[in-house]
Amino acid sequence: MNKAAALRLKFWTPNVALLIFFMVSAAVFSYFRFFHGFGSVTNLNPNYPMGMWIAFDVACGVALAAGGFTTCLIVEIFGKHKYHALLRPAILTAFIGYMLVGMAVMFDLGRWYYIWHALIYWNGNSVLFEVAWCVMLYLSVLAVENVPAVVEEYKDKVDLPGPLAMFNSLTNAFLHVADKVMGKVAVFFVLGGVVLSFGHQSSLGTMMLIAPYKLHELWFTPWSPLLFLMSAIAVGPSMVVFEASLATYFFNRKSEINLIGDFAKFIPWFLGAFLLFRFGDLAWRGALPAAFVPGKYAYAFWVEMALFLIPFVVLMNKRVRFHSLKLFLAACSVICGVVAYRFNVFLIGMDMGPGWNYFPSVGEFAVTFGFVAFGLFLYKLAVNYLPILERQH
Repeated sequence: MNKAAALRLKFWTPNVALLIFFMVSAAVFSYFRFFHGFGSVTNLNPNYPMGMWIAFDVACGVALAAGGFTTCLIVEIFGKHKYHALLRPAILTAFIGYMLVGMAVMFDLGRWYYIWHALIYWNGNSVLFEVAWCVMLYLSVLAVENVPAVVEEYKDKVDLPGPLAMFNSLTNAFLHVADKVMGKVAVFFVLGGVVLSFGHQSSLGTMMLIAPYKLHELWFTPWSPLLFLMSAIAVGPSMVVFEASLATYFFNRKSEINLIGDFAKFIPWFLGAFLLFRFGDLAWRGALPAAFVPGKYAYAFWVEMALFLIPFVVLMNKRVRFHSLKLFLAACSVICGVVAYRFNVFLIGMDMGPGWNYFPSVGEFAVTFGFVAFGLFLYKLAVNYLPILERQH
């Protein structure tokens, strides 16, 4: 196994300029959101208080950041150390993803400047309280799990610019201490990260149990917490494949198809378990016939199922898993399936009453694109200056 290394490529490229354009656009709309209220930017209304920012930026964002804990689960707990090269990129992606989720929550809070209240005003009966604490703690865990990359790159090589140079010795001493401490406590953070992920991934599904008369029967189920957790586990390896494939293309790296193709064998197993439970739940509740009643709910359901069923079938074929393009497209399908599932639960499957409707505004799209752009910007910054990706010769 090769050691990870910082890419040290040219950073300011046309791709980065495009990311900055989306980030600046989002910043403009963010100003109006924070200083002129929701109405100046969004199409939210009294019957649709939760829109795209919750459905995609939060609900989908948490799920799509699941590559971190699923990879930790496979590599560190199941002992599949041959996939270790995928661990650092997965943890980095998860850290960036959860940081963006925290920012997105701030955007969707009416009084966003009270976001810190969850730290001191405790409500043990609130699902959102549990989600808030799990996300905060897991984000802290992910930050700690990224420390070894910083130590490896900069220990004994600290060279701060200008007046900051006076802190070189202190910073280097801190890195030495961090190196020693992480060697002893890393296993506890790995276990804690997996446990916390199981908690908040399932609790996002628990949130919608308060809407039995608004959420369509194809998605309302007492087993929603377990389905949310299982869908997150299913999409985790797909996100790892997605990230590795894009890194190979945009950073002109050698193909890692042998590694990610072998890793992709977990996708149909996790996805199959989710689909079995999904259809079993529908049959048990007698809700399956609703999938055959023409209308937007049935169409949304079958689009969601198609996005899951197609990759489930094709990824059982080893030749597909070891074909770069086919594997990438299959991973994209799983990712889109999870996005469709979360959108169906939080938006499309909701009936808020006659006369009410919702479609995201230009501002909502702009902020969401800005979040994605900011995440990609941070990822490129990290892999460029930290040993995240495996060294290639």
